[in-house]
Amino acid sequence: MSQPRIAYVGMTHLGICSAIAAASKGFETICFDPDAARIKALDAGNLPVVEPDLDELLRNNRSRISFTADVAALSKADVIYVAPDVPTDDAGGSDLAPIKSLLALIEPALAKDSVTVILSQVPPGFSRVHAFPARPFYYQVETLVFGRAVERATLPERFIIGCADPKAPLPQPFKTFLAAFGCPLLPMRYESAELAKISINCCLVASVTVANTLAELCEHIGAEWTEIAPALKLDKRIGAFSYLTAGLGLSGGNLERDLATVENFARDHGSDASLIEAFIHNSKHRKDWPLRTLHQALLDDKPDAVIGVLGLAYKENTHSTKNSPSLALLRHLHPWAVRLFDPVVPATAAEHPRSTACASALDVAKGVDALVIMTPWPAFRDLAAGDIKAAMRGRLVIDPYRMLDGAALTKTGLTHITLGAGAPRA
Repeated sequence: MSQPRIAYVGMTHLGICSAIAAASKGFETICFDPDAARIKALDAGNLPVVEPDLDELLRNNRSRISFTADVAALSKADVIYVAPDVPTDDAGGSDLAPIKSLLALIEPALAKDSVTVILSQVPPGFSRVHAFPARPFYYQVETLVFGRAVERATLPERFIIGCADPKAPLPQPFKTFLAAFGCPLLPMRYESAELAKISINCCLVASVTVANTLAELCEHIGAEWTEIAPALKLDKRIGAFSYLTAGLGLSGGNLERDLATVENFARDHGSDASLIEAFIHNSKHRKDWPLRTLHQALLDDKPDAVIGVLGLAYKENTHSTKNSPSLALLRHLHPWAVRLFDPVVPATAAEHPRSTACASALDVAKGVDALVIMTPWPAFRDLAAGDIKAAMRGRLVIDPYRMLDGAALTKTGLTHITLGAGAPRA
């Protein structure tokens, strides 16, 4: 058979990245969104998301991609992915109204033998309830990671496929498309696939929580977490790819949503979710690490301090500020003057009453009493210790992610404080 035509419904982060990845595998791809203004911008090559290599991937495969706000165009597709981002509230609850609306909008427009696949993350039970009657309908676990979307979309580890009947063969157009990515296929019932994504993220959160808990202990007893983590990765029961980097709690919204989902299901069914509650508690505690450190090392004794903050995005290589540790810190720093810079996010996102937007990372250091690196943007590694020292008024550098050369900073007379290590010893 000829190559199937693929469509993606919902042109936000997940849909855009997934559609461009599909085109890069040689498939003609239809990108649909009911927002005509959004489609016009995309058709002009203006992407509303920041991802390494995404603009280039779009340019290289533009001839295979069509952007449209006409739902009738979906009748030409063999496989239709419903892939809008699912927004979450501050408690991790999912707003499923947009995806429900899109499902209702597209169903009358689809060809009778087309395959519909929900790619957006939904809670267990959603796919079975909303499956289109008498049509092939699947749920596929999305693999989007902010800042690594191109890698994850073009080189997936595996495809987890939720099915009405896991034993039935996949429709040929769907199977042909998935085969182009060259990874294992794991068909299972809808509810198992929906819970699989949550299970993956819970295991990730467990690793993050272990790393943060023990890294904090290192800070008090003279141990060094970066010395310990490699030993854990060499244990086959833990694994070389385990996420054991100390951080500032959970952010971005996706992990928080999955923990909230588990808590809600556990409460509804009388199951124990105290472990999940502990993860959430630890995350909130660790997110306050920069604030506690600033107070202990500076703010309690210097009420007129000026603070420089590098990074506003919740992580590097993304524009997203959802549950950003940086914004959380800045909400507590309203009494103090701050200088801000992020390569992508404007300083206005901080909504800080005494903030100064700076033109560069080094500009942030001018005249500050403390420099705090809150987002590990790769470019921040280029800051030289001598330049930082010359620009600052004070001597405190708080560098949770070890972006800078601590030994070089200490040599200039600056105090370098990082996650997972005690204060420098004389």
